[in-house]
This record gives sequence, structure tokens and C-alpha cells, in this order.
Amino acid sequence: MACVLAIESSCDETAASIVLDGHLVLSDPVATQIDIHKKYGGVVPELASRNHVVDIIPVVEEALEKAALTWADLDAIAVTRGPGLVGALLVGLQVAKSLAYAHNLPLIPVHHLAGHLHAVFLHNPGEMRPKGPKYPHIALAVSGGHTALYEVHSPSHVIQRSNTRDDAAGEAFDKVSRMLGLGYPGGPIIERLARQGDPKAYRFSVPIFKDGALDFSFSGLKTAVLTAIKKYGQSDEIPRGQDQFDLLASFQAAAVKQLVHRTVKMARSAQVSDVVLSGGVACNGALRQTMSSALSEYDIDMHAPPPRWCTDNAAMIAGAANHDAKRRTGKGHHADDRRLNAIGAWRLDQ
Repeated sequence: MACVLAIESSCDETAASIVLDGHLVLSDPVATQIDIHKKYGGVVPELASRNHVVDIIPVVEEALEKAALTWADLDAIAVTRGPGLVGALLVGLQVAKSLAYAHNLPLIPVHHLAGHLHAVFLHNPGEMRPKGPKYPHIALAVSGGHTALYEVHSPSHVIQRSNTRDDAAGEAFDKVSRMLGLGYPGGPIIERLARQGDPKAYRFSVPIFKDGALDFSFSGLKTAVLTAIKKYGQSDEIPRGQDQFDLLASFQAAAVKQLVHRTVKMARSAQVSDVVLSGGVACNGALRQTMSSALSEYDIDMHAPPPRWCTDNAAMIAGAANHDAKRRTGKGHHADDRRLNAIGAWRLDQ
């Protein structure tokens, strides 16, 4: 039973967490930078890195304090190695290296998406432990930087089956929000306003590839929304009120339809009984409801973490590190740990 402290700094959230045995979350503080990046309409990498430097030590100290533990209680330190913004990753990685060396603890590098796929197994003290998906299962990781389907045979045996050919789903939400001057992050803003709109007001198509691939593509949908905005009036005008709500509801419905269609088709082809929905976009209520309903028609169960563990967090990183942490418990720090570098672009199955 390993007790792991993890650090996550792949984008604009500075997070630390202590997780016991890969599932029990003892603490999970997060310092968010949303207010800092909001005025720019998206994450500014240099600002993200600078704010990680400011926030990371206080967040680590808070994780230990909330868990009522000391360094002597830990078996390992885990850290997100990639993918993500290299400058942001390096802040977390360098701090994790230093702490592991100072306290003679093993350092476990973790793939950010492996963390997202593991988040479905997490729970807080006093909560019932999630049943979790059976292996093998299909997992959809959908966020601002990633949209891909995986065939998961075990935590260490994951095969990527599809990817996005252009924008990630969360990126498309952010860009549409920016087109309409609604702010950042776009996902929760669009979801809230779309509830007041008619999802059938605009007919946005779902792309089908000639090669039959189940890859994703959101650039065409984004362009279709821009075309609809331009048709609304002069170039300096954008839809307001009910017209805007209808446009957003139609955009969201088309994005959700594509995600659900690809996932259901992949799950049926793989003949699995369980599907995991993970990543920041998995917070979207319309996606969760539509996905669950569509899968249930084929007796396939959907598993999704609560929203607090869909967005970037360190608990999922600590949980994903559990297997390696147990293997290295008691072996202390290794010189190879200090040679780890950040990886900006990194397939999960490499």
C-alpha cells in the first residue's frame, strides 16, 4: 500500500495531492490561473510557467498539511512528465526532482493522459470506492489539448485507437467562445448559455472520413460557426440573446454528437462492456448524459470521474503512479531520477 505525493503543472493549474493505494485521496489542493489568463482568451505559456514557480511550494505544503502527514510518511513522489507546455512541465519536474532527492524518495514520472484515465478510480475518505471499469475497456480522453480514444487492457497496456486531426474538442469550445466575445474558459460558459437555446436551430454536420477512421475533427465545425456569425450581420456584429443561445446549443450538440458517435462505434467494435469518459470536457453535462444514454442502448456502462477530477489535478497523477510506487517502495532515490526531462508531445502508447 503506497502513499504517493504527486505534482501536476502541465498547463495552467498548479496542483499537488497525496493518494493512498492508488485510489484514496487524502489531499488535493489546486492553485488555478484562470483569472490570470482570462483577459488573454487562453493560456499564455510564459505566464503559466512564472505562476507555477510562485504557487508550487505552497501547494505542496498545503497537500501535506491537509493530509496531516510528514515527508517520512511518503513512499514516493510522482510528477507529470508530459505532454503539456514544456516550460510549465519543467517547473513541476524540477521541484519534484529536488524534493525526491532531499527526502530520499523514488521519483515516478507519469503521463498526463494516464492520469486522466485513472481518475475514474479515485474517491475521498468516507466516500464509497468506485466500482470502476472492467478490463479491457474503451476510454475517451477529451480536453482542451487532447481528444483521443484508447483501448485499455491494463494500466500499463494502453493502445491509442484514434486522435484528433486538428483541434481538440476543448480547444474548439474556447475558440467559439472567443469568436462571440464570451470569455475563457469557453466550455462552462457555452454549456451554461446553451441550456437556453435550441440545439436544432442550426444544422452542423459531423465529419465522416473516407478511410473510415474514427478520428476526430473540429476545425470544420468551428468554421461553420464562424460562417453563421458572419451571416448574422455586419462583420462587427455578433448574435445576441436567443440567437446566440441557439447558435451555442447547436454547436454544443454537434460537438457532443461527434464525440458520442465515435466512442459508441469504437466500444461496439471492441466488444467491451465499459467506457471511461475523462478529461476537462467530461465536465460537460450534455456530453455525460448523451454518452451514458447512447451506451446504455448497447448494455455498455459509462464511468466518469466527478468534475473535480475531470479537470487537471494531481490526485489522478498520484493514483496513476501507484503501481510503480509499490514496486520502488523502500528503494530510495535513484540517480536516474535526476536525469528525467519534460516531454511536450508524447503519445500515451509510446
